[in-house]
Amino acid sequence: MHPCSRIFLGTGLAILVAGAAAGSALAEDATEAFESFPSIAGPRKMPKLTGFSPMTSDPIADGTLKDIKLEALLAEKGGPVEAGLTWRVFSPIPGSDGKLPLLATSEGGSTAFNLVPGDYFVNVSFGRASATRKIRVPEQGALDKQVLVLDAGGIKLNAVSGSDVRIPPADLSFSVYSADTKSDGERALIVADVKPNTVVRLGAGTYHVTSSYGNASTAADIQVEAGKLTEATIQHRAAKLTLKLVSEPGGEAIANTAWTILTSAGDTVDEENGAFPTLVLLEGSYSAVARYKDKIYERDFTVKAGVNADVEVLLSSGGNDANPNQGAISDAQD
Repeated sequence: MHPCSRIFLGTGLAILVAGAAAGSALAEDATEAFESFPSIAGPRKMPKLTGFSPMTSDPIADGTLKDIKLEALLAEKGGPVEAGLTWRVFSPIPGSDGKLPLLATSEGGSTAFNLVPGDYFVNVSFGRASATRKIRVPEQGALDKQVLVLDAGGIKLNAVSGSDVRIPPADLSFSVYSADTKSDGERALIVADVKPNTVVRLGAGTYHVTSSYGNASTAADIQVEAGKLTEATIQHRAAKLTLKLVSEPGGEAIANTAWTILTSAGDTVDEENGAFPTLVLLEGSYSAVARYKDKIYERDFTVKAGVNADVEVLLSSGGNDANPNQGAISDAQD
């Protein structure tokens, strides 16, 4: 278990940061926080590159092949990243398509390429964070180990309804956007449909994160720090409801019922069909309209954040085309 510091940013957002920084609760190695997630692990490769420039002799025999060691750090003063990296070596001369030719790749952590003397672009990526450097492999002597600083961290997202009611992971998804807005007022989407407790590797900076829970959506700006894993829990002011048309309070739900949910202003929020459809609504006041055998039954109800409930609409014998009734609402059992 890594030591962590917990930060609360405004209302409805709890932040847990694990990492390495002076004067705070520290993880012994900031990169360890990322290595326990299978999605960032990968095989380590040690490729050789001998075809960049024409050769008239064996580069290994005459000593022209140079061993270039590469290492990446999440932060300037952090330790080397040993998993989750993708290294790419490019020629600096564009091809016929105008793009720089990709010459070699490696996945894993620190690596090495065997290169002939010349100029190259070396790129390393860690999720959606990356760094690039132009290097020159000398004809004489060795090239020092190249250390690239990614200035990267990560976020792991989750959400609750109300103050602390757990939301099933299958009901949640997140999207990460740039914090800046474009000229049309929209934000650039960085990654969509992120599942809870998934580590997203990003460059250091501020990101706009939206959380979707059924029909409810909320957002928060989250700061990613270099060399740290930030665990953010977003609070939804919403609840999950199950609709039931019943003959008596607590009775069996009646099938073949069509439902319309209206706001207190009369706007349609959702339409459902079935004996007990389930939906998520923001806290507030609503009306449930049930249609069964050409008759209408309706009731008003209030949604409280984090209070999952059954909304029961009572069926009256001999109901008219418009037959409001008081119904009942009860807390749902988990």
